[in-house]
Amino acid sequence: MPRNKKAPKASSHLSELGAYGFEPQETVLLAALVSEDPLLLIGRSGTGKTFLLNTLSEALGLEHRHYNASLISFDDLVGFPYPDDARENVRFLETPATVWGAQSVLVDEISRCKPEHQNRLFSLVHERCIQGLKLEKLRYRWAAMNPCNADQSDGEDYLGSEALDPALADRFALIVEVTDWEDLEDVDRRRIADPAGEGRRADDAGRLAARVEEWRKQFLAQIECCPPAFIDYACAAAIALTDARLRISPRRVRLISRALLASSIVAGKIRESVFLNVLRCALPQRAWGQEIDEGTLRAAHHQAWTVSVASAQEKWLQTFHLERRLDRKAKLLFTDSPSPDSGTLAVEQLLSNESPQRAAAFAFAAYPAAVAGKLPVGADAVSDLGRVAEKILDVNGTISWQERLSGDGSEHPGLTEVGTLLARLSGGRAERAQQIFYWCLVEKCPPEDPKTFETEFNRCVQVFAKAARS
Repeated sequence: MPRNKKAPKASSHLSELGAYGFEPQETVLLAALVSEDPLLLIGRSGTGKTFLLNTLSEALGLEHRHYNASLISFDDLVGFPYPDDARENVRFLETPATVWGAQSVLVDEISRCKPEHQNRLFSLVHERCIQGLKLEKLRYRWAAMNPCNADQSDGEDYLGSEALDPALADRFALIVEVTDWEDLEDVDRRRIADPAGEGRRADDAGRLAARVEEWRKQFLAQIECCPPAFIDYACAAAIALTDARLRISPRRVRLISRALLASSIVAGKIRESVFLNVLRCALPQRAWGQEIDEGTLRAAHHQAWTVSVASAQEKWLQTFHLERRLDRKAKLLFTDSPSPDSGTLAVEQLLSNESPQRAAAFAFAAYPAAVAGKLPVGADAVSDLGRVAEKILDVNGTISWQERLSGDGSEHPGLTEVGTLLARLSGGRAERAQQIFYWCLVEKCPPEDPKTFETEFNRCVQVFAKAARS
């Protein structure tokens, strides 16, 4: 899509490069850069497939080759063979267009490629080889195609776009369907429609290249000991899809695990929505025109997610339970909870197992973010937090601490210490602290260490305030 220098501040890595409308698939697209596994884009003409991939090569500073599969001959890829001086080996006469020095290759219109040429692409896409020779510099293998003629039911026929050979399609780790005009957001429609910046080179001052390098290091550090959750998910999804008569090859199961790891690194955490999107983009059937039922896909995902997250949930819940500080529990809930079910169980256990005043402080701090839908918890947890928080809000706090201290203080030990602490606070922090301490007073459960209690409570408030703003 055309780049627009007048567009609002970019909200994603790809829109920063002037590639608009790819946000729904961005995590998966970036994951393909991290894993360096083959990527295939499928979409109607004019949806920006070629533009995106050429733009990525510019932004990453790659030695790039762009081939039109409908026109290319094999000699265009390898050059012209000739014997060496000793006539013992064959060399190839290289040109600026041959593949030998490439770091990235885009095979455009791959579904219009002649069948004999499709067969020759197998080793290039999967093994980074050509004619049995290793392409040492090649990192990225990309391809793009229109919907094949077996999958055209909308009146727009691509007569020359043939179904991809399943064996070739299965060598692409991720198969991403590109968004068309009707599904674009209004802001992206306007950015695309604006002709300003047409032809300008992609330049984000190296930000994407730096992030990809950082993510790649994390990926390589984990791939030799891949977290079990990714492997469990890939295996369970393959079983469920095979049971639904969607064949998943053993090679594809491994590619799914790699894509899950890379996508989670890009996303910054394990997210159910990311897993679902990876599974959707990991199925090669679309490349040969086979329709994938959304209900079948989601059922397989749900089964795989439940299996894979079970062990992760147990480990996370144990970590959450063992953490003593309330503010650190808050951070674990907000940033690391594997799923809403895990978050709900953690909240229920905390409210049951912590002392009344600590449970109340956590609920009071968490409830605004929870009711706004900003925490990874279910409806039951929101309701439980609300019941506790509302009791605190209902406490009558109109009597000053000075009035309560008019006696000798023996009725409420620690009251003087609380009064001194409140006198040092100001603003919203003072108001919140006063409310929670009033509740403790009414419920006759004063904290043993008011200062530490208030500090943890305030830090909880800060964590959940950040969640509410996210």
